[in-house]
Amino acid sequence: MLIARDKRKTNIAEYILYMWQVEDLLRACTFDPKQIEAKLVKRFDADEEASRQIALWYENLALMMEKEHVQQKGHLQVLVNLVNDLNEFHLKLIETQADEQYLNLYEMNKQPISEFVNRSEGTVTNEVEACLNALYGFWLLKLKNAEITPLTQQTVSGFGQLIGHLSARYIQFENDEFEF
Repeated sequence: MLIARDKRKTNIAEYILYMWQVEDLLRACTFDPKQIEAKLVKRFDADEEASRQIALWYENLALMMEKEHVQQKGHLQVLVNLVNDLNEFHLKLIETQADEQYLNLYEMNKQPISEFVNRSEGTVTNEVEACLNALYGFWLLKLKNAEITPLTQQTVSGFGQLIGHLSARYIQFENDEFEF
């Protein structure tokens, strides 16, 4: 809750990736309140009131996941909508050519993004989702100590630069510090 709140204000992509991680952590806890308390809430080492608020936040997310039928896979609709909003912003940046640095980053990553979308066999619906999926998948591979090829590292690094720049612009736009 505390981390999510901060990330939402400062870096939209990190917020999305963090929330995907929270979804997976809730799945790993099998949505069991006792496991959530032991494995997720206690790690914050917060006072009693803060711990209660954190537990309630996880409980509400678990209920939302159940209501939206994403206990096994998929993402909460609010996160899907946010990814789509971020993609619309991405498309607007390209269309208006309002940010030359972003256009250059996009051109450098356009081909690998297209390849990633094509390999997804229809499960990835837009370019931003492709980049976020690649970043999240890369992080999961690193957690598993899986072997990662230099090409994959280079590709994901490029996606990270693109998404990092996009996120910064998106937050600036939300704060009326950037316009098209």
